[in-house]
Amino acid sequence: MAVADQGLLAQQRRALIMEAVRRDGAVRVADLVASLGVSDMTVRRDLDALERRGLVEKVHGGAVASTGSGDEPGFDAKSGLESAAKASIADAAAALVKPGSVVGLSAGTTTFAVAKRLVHVEDLTIVTNSLPIDQLVRNAKTINPKPPVVLLTGGSATRSEALVGPIAERTIDSLHVDVLILGTHGVTERDGLSSPNLAEAQTNRVFISRARQVVVAADHTKWGVVGLSTFAGLGQINFFVTDAGMPTDAQVALRDRVGQLVVVGVDGEPDESLS
Repeated sequence: MAVADQGLLAQQRRALIMEAVRRDGAVRVADLVASLGVSDMTVRRDLDALERRGLVEKVHGGAVASTGSGDEPGFDAKSGLESAAKASIADAAAALVKPGSVVGLSAGTTTFAVAKRLVHVEDLTIVTNSLPIDQLVRNAKTINPKPPVVLLTGGSATRSEALVGPIAERTIDSLHVDVLILGTHGVTERDGLSSPNLAEAQTNRVFISRARQVVVAADHTKWGVVGLSTFAGLGQINFFVTDAGMPTDAQVALRDRVGQLVVVGVDGEPDESLS
């Protein structure tokens, strides 16, 4: 979408934005500014208008396709969103894993970022229902003398490349996991962690039931989002790792209910609001 034309009408701009959203699943404000030849403020007004019509959902730095509570963008569409925050969160979450552990990794782009760090930790067994994480760990080039062994659960693949269903659940239920690192589609004080996919939510429940410690890795854009099915309450979480963009009221709610809230800055260092 390279249409640098100052003369585009609002309706034309918004049609082009929606074309990009439908094609890619997500758009960035900076990319739209460059391709449409308009100001940052104009793009944000366009996204506000599209959100009011229920066509997109705004996230920090852009927007994703409006999916309600029953669907979500695919892995590729989400992988470029909040990349700096995800990197910092991944650093902090990976630091909670000790060599020699059995680590569960749920599917998702933030847990994928965690997996990139874990390939350097010695003597791990990684259990995952994520096809991208399985491929990453198997193909990782590392000087680690005892690189991780990866166990893929099997099951039926979702749009987000998660393996779910009875096969995945039976595999997970037969294992003991020291640390489970979960992503989530959304999180609220009332509804806890939720997913738009019923089968993925159930697989996550089984994962949680087999874990000694549960770590959630989620950036601030997940707060206030509710998927179709809740798979964990906040009280089930030992560590909740997020970035400093998490609203103050959300941090207060999380600090009151999870075992420990870890808030990191975009450079990966603990923020002052760490508790």
